This record gives sequence, C-alpha cells and structure tokens, in this order.
Amino acid sequence: MKKTQYLIMVAVLVVAQAFASSASADLGFMRINLIENELQIRTPEAGEWSYAAINTPLDVGDELWVPQGGRAELQLNNGSYIRLDGNSALQILSMDQDSSQLYLPQGNAYIYYDAPRGSVIQIDTPDASTRAFDRAVFSIGISSSYTDVRVHKGYVLTENRIGEIRVNAGNMVSLGQDTNGEIGPLGYASDWERWNHGRDERLYDARRSQSVRYLPSELRTYYSDFDNHGRWVHAPDYGYVWTPTTYISASWTPYRHGRWIWRGGDYVWLAYEPWGWAPYHYGRWAFVVNVGWCWVPPLPGSVYWGPGYVGWIRTMDYVGWVPLAPGEIYYGRGHYGRHSVNIVNVNINEVHFTNVYRNVHVHNGSILVKHQAFRSGVYESGLVDANIRDKVFTRNNMIPGPPDVKPARKGLLVGGREIPGDKRPPQPLRLQKDIGSKKMLRLVKEPNQSVFRPGQGPASLPLKKVGKARPAGQGKPALEKIQHDLSRPVQPMTQPRPVQPRDREQPRGPMDAGKGRGDDSRKQFQPPPPSRPVQPMAQPRPVQPRDREQPRGPMDAGKGRGDDSRKQFQPPPPSRPVQPMAQPRPVQPRDREQPHGPMMDAGKGRGDDSRKQFQQPPPSRPVQPMTQPRPVQPQPREVPGKPVEPRKGANGKNEKGQAEQPALPLGQQPAPPQRNDYRIKGQAR
Repeated sequence: MKKTQYLIMVAVLVVAQAFASSASADLGFMRINLIENELQIRTPEAGEWSYAAINTPLDVGDELWVPQGGRAELQLNNGSYIRLDGNSALQILSMDQDSSQLYLPQGNAYIYYDAPRGSVIQIDTPDASTRAFDRAVFSIGISSSYTDVRVHKGYVLTENRIGEIRVNAGNMVSLGQDTNGEIGPLGYASDWERWNHGRDERLYDARRSQSVRYLPSELRTYYSDFDNHGRWVHAPDYGYVWTPTTYISASWTPYRHGRWIWRGGDYVWLAYEPWGWAPYHYGRWAFVVNVGWCWVPPLPGSVYWGPGYVGWIRTMDYVGWVPLAPGEIYYGRGHYGRHSVNIVNVNINEVHFTNVYRNVHVHNGSILVKHQAFRSGVYESGLVDANIRDKVFTRNNMIPGPPDVKPARKGLLVGGREIPGDKRPPQPLRLQKDIGSKKMLRLVKEPNQSVFRPGQGPASLPLKKVGKARPAGQGKPALEKIQHDLSRPVQPMTQPRPVQPRDREQPRGPMDAGKGRGDDSRKQFQPPPPSRPVQPMAQPRPVQPRDREQPRGPMDAGKGRGDDSRKQFQPPPPSRPVQPMAQPRPVQPRDREQPHGPMMDAGKGRGDDSRKQFQQPPPSRPVQPMTQPRPVQPQPREVPGKPVEPRKGANGKNEKGQAEQPALPLGQQPAPPQRNDYRIKGQAR
C-alpha cells in the first residue's frame, strides 16, 4: 500500500513540474571543448582565476584568458564554435536558447556560426559590435585603436557609434570607436586562420555520421564525440545504445573520473573524458551483459540538460552517488524532463524510497568519498573501498537531490588550483572583478535596430574603399574621427537607412545640398565658383521641378525651401501694374525663360553668393545700354530723370523686331520725330 502511494505521489510531482524552470539550465548552452597548452577562467562563484578544464560548463559572467602560446575552443549547443588565440580574453554577457552575447576586450576570436535561422550572436569589442543572424564564418581582431572584422563565409553587421556596415564574404572592414570605416579585400589567411580552417574541416558531414541516426535531433551537434570515441550497439531492452571505447579501463564506471563543481547554485559534474559532455548531462546509463556500461540516449522531445543524472547517498561521514538507470527518478533543483522531480517546490521530507538504485549492484557502479574530500573536490584520497560502500548504499541513506554540503574555497575553483601571480592575466583584466558593473552594450536581436541607439535604426557608416588587402593586425588603416551624437534620432525603425537614392541625385541648393546624407552624397554636388560668368540667353539651363515650387527673384532667391515658406508666397495677379525699377516686381514663370540681362540672369542667384552679386543701381545713375535683347513690356517704364528712347507704333512695340539703340548724352540727342503720340514727364511737347 505504501509503495502504491509513493508511485502516485511521484506521478503527481512529475506532472506538476512539467513547466518549471531550472536554476542551472543555462549551463547547458556552452562548454569548453578544446584546450591547447593552457586556459584560465574566473567564475562569479569563485571570484578568482583558476585553471580551466575541458567540458567545463560556461555561464553568464564567466571570464576566460588564453595566455601566450595557448588556444581554446568553445562549443555552443546550436552547433557553433568560438575559438580564441593566445593573449585573448573573452567575457560572457548573456546566453539563451537562440542568442548569445560576448565581449572581446583584446586578442583574436574566430567564430564558426552554424545556428538555425532566427538565432543571433553578438560579439562586442571596445570599438564596435558585430552581429550574425545567418550561418557565417568570421574573425575579429583587436588592435590598439581599431577593430578588424574579416568575413570568410556569409555576412555580418558591424556597427560603431557612427554607423553600421554590412560586411560580405571576402571582405575586411576596419573601424574605430568614433571613426569611419575602411573596407577592402580579405587577402591571404594568417597562421591563426589556417589553424581554424583545419578545425572546420574536422567537423564531420552529418550525412556521413553514424551517430546522427541514433541521436535525437537536439543532440546531433555532438555527433563527433560519439563517432570518435565509441560505438553503437543494439541492446534488447533499450534499442541502440552507445558504449565508449576510449579513455576507459577494466575498472572504469560512469561518473568516476571527474569532480563535482559548484555552478549556478548546484553541484555540476565535470568529466575528465574528452567525450564526457553529452553522456553525463543527457540520458541515463545502464549495464548490459556482453556489452558493459552503455549510454541510453533520451527520447526525441524529452532532451533536458542536467547537472548530472545520479542518485545521492549521504551520511555523517560519507557522500556518494550512483548513475541512474533508464526510468529511475532524478531529484534535482529544477525540472529536467520525464522521470524528474523538482525538490525546490516539494517537501523532501515526505519523499520515501522503496528500493535501491539498480546500478548499485553493478561492480564498482557506485562511488563513495569522505565528507571532507567531497567539499574540496579531490576524491582520489577519499575513495572508500567496496566493503564500506556496500553497507552505506542502502535505502535509509538515500536522499532526494544533491547533499546540502557547502563547498570549500578550493572546491569553488573549476580547476581546483589557483593561478600563480606571475601567470595571471594582465592587470586591466584582473581589475574587472564584477562584470555587471562594467557598462556593456545591450543584446539586440533585431537586424533593423541599432546597438548603440536603442529603439532606432542604425545609421550608415561612412566608408573608405581600398583595393589592396591588408593583413589582419598589421599596418594601420586610414581612419578619420567623426563627431557623433547618440541622442540625435537617425531614422524611424521602418527606415533603417537614412540615405535615399534621390537625395544623392537632387541636392536642394548650394547651402544645404548633401546635409545629413553622408560623405558620398556631399561629394557628388559641387557648387559653381563665384567667379563663373553668367551664361547668355542662348544656353538656358533646364527648368527643374523644384524650381517651379520655389519662385526666384533678386530679393528672395534661395529662401523658402520648406513647404510652409513656399505656401506663404503669393504671386501678384496679372492685372497688377508693373512697379518702377526702384521696386522690382516678383519674377513670373515666363521671366525664367527670358532673362532681362546679365544683371538679372534667370536661374542664378538662389544661393547667398549669387544674391550678393546683384546690386541695384542708384536712382540717379543713367540707364546703361542694353547689349542683349529683352522682351518689350506691355507699357514703357517711366523713371524720372532718365531719357527713354522713343518707340515706334501706336502700341509702343517695335514692329521690325530690331534691338534698341543705345542712349546718347543729352547734348547729342537727335531731333524728335514729327509725331506727338508719346510724352516724357517733365518735358514740353
């Protein structure tokens, strides 16, 4: 009866925790996959630098340092890889299922981004931020005053505080914090890049992998570990299972060669076997006759990362664990799929065990260490022999979840050893003890939004194109400082690029052409020099559409380019009498095509320079001779004190269409004609 009640209680707990979250679930997003020579790490839990180990789960706030001569490779659960060269540092700012944000304060990083569509990776540097939204291969190098971004496959978006540029495969862009960009061809690969290309070639084609056929889709990114270090066999009770063939011995058992580290508020298993990531954090272990120990993969749709699927034993003197067999309940701090119970939300005092775990009865199947050895993380000297182990692993000593044992200071270090003072990272990196206090950029998952201007579209980065390839980290690009204002809106998010094609083709005028459109558009417009002579009427310039909206004249040329100012201008009615020369009338559309003369040439004088060239003659100055024909006005202009040449015809028009004769001094005036059909004010007939 008690056994039945226990099974019912477990079933209710499993259903109740179906949508619970795990405090340490984020640790399954990234791990250390390869270390050459040396890699150092500082975690928020330890607060000190220690030696890193392969298969270390990485979390937000972790900092990595690769000393001179070392290299490291990180693997994401989406199939991407991040590699670091010597003298490189990396900080993890944020991670989730579909995105990750990293900070590269110095050194070189190579990113093999193979995530599915809809994911994003953001690599920030002191100068810029680079994002990839589709599959891409690129590298980033930090120099003293600029950042190099080299794209080998795909494309990336690189942005600094001035603007953003899309860098396609085969190109390299260099940019500073507040500078323009220099873009050019990629050129030949460096030794660092050739090493990465060799690592990329080792990534098997999934279509040729045997493990892909047996792994659930969520774990296929780790197929190379299974292909290189084991084989698949068929077990009668479990189907196809995987058994390791490397780094094992006759006395080998799962969860023996490694240590428990304190991460994310929980004990997490750190395996020493190079293949010990997926088999220890997913699925269960079983012992099969004629096969030995084998790993049973989880079912598709039931893949959950766990700190280590074991059952725990605890006494006053000992702490022990045993691998869980398929179907056995895992008690942990969070929800880890089927056959798991979240002890955070249940009363663990009411959990009663009815039998001992099956793998306890396998030879060397369980591990038992002394209490102090467990706290320090050093188990070799604290292992207990089989006779004592068999007595301790009983139902009465089984506990739900990890033991409530606080790790010692040494147990907080991932590698178990501190870094000597002369081998620690550079002083600027050591001073960054709290990564949260450093002002970092935010993670932006939308490609049409700016990283530096929240809620706005990115501006266009001014570029200088070069035709010769420059090796990464060598030489120096020709960059120019540019003033910026992050508070100034650039464009709404619906229009991420402020520069429009028509803005480059139709500048408004000499005073405002090219403003706010970038360097390219400004260079395309060249205003005429002030000394340029006025063109005669024989070569009129074409009338632009904008000219019809902005009437021109000597007094208001170049004004009223906004819509409101244009609406304020009202042309005079046709019946309005023509004003004297001292009060020039607004120019009519017909006057644009027929200029009066060199002093009032049509189409000129819209800018400030052209307005200054026009000088109205004083009233007492005699009228200068007209060297160019001008259209005859409906009625003669009458200016006091100025002689006017008589006109023939009753209507005042020259019937022969001849040009007017120049005016003569008053003493040499010809005799007036014998007609009295006109008068001049102030003279007798």
